[in-house]
Amino acid sequence: MNVSRHIARTHQAARTVTRALAYRCRSGLIAAAVEAGRLIRTGDLLDRLGAGGMKDGHKSWYGRAVKKAFVVANGADPVRVWAQHRTTGKWIHVHAYSPFDMALYIGLATYKQTAFLARPAFFQAAYAEAA
Repeated sequence: MNVSRHIARTHQAARTVTRALAYRCRSGLIAAAVEAGRLIRTGDLLDRLGAGGMKDGHKSWYGRAVKKAFVVANGADPVRVWAQHRTTGKWIHVHAYSPFDMALYIGLATYKQTAFLARPAFFQAAYAEAA
C-alpha cells in the first residue's frame, strides 16, 4: 500500500473516534514509545526530578532550551508527539526525547529556572530520598 494512502486512511479513521484516540493514532509509534517510557517529554523529566509544580511558562521555556541543545547536537529537530495540556486540556505538539539524551540535562543546566536541578548536590539529595 502506498504510504500516503495509509496516512490518509489513518487520518480519516481518526476523524470518527474520540479526540484522545484520534491524537493517539496520529502520533502512532511515537505515542506508544512515550507510554512505554522509551521516550519522555520534558515535563516528564521535571516530574521525575520533583519539579512538576513549576509554572507552565517555565516548563515551556525549559522545553525550548532542550530543543535548542538537541538541534545543536544533532542538526535536526526532535520527534514530536501530541499531548494534552495539563491545565487547559488542549491538544498540543510536544517534543519527545530518549531518557538518556544529553540535551535534557544541558537544558536543565542552561535555563536559569532549572539550573538548580542540574547541581550535583541536588542529584545526591534526590538519590538519597529515592533510596
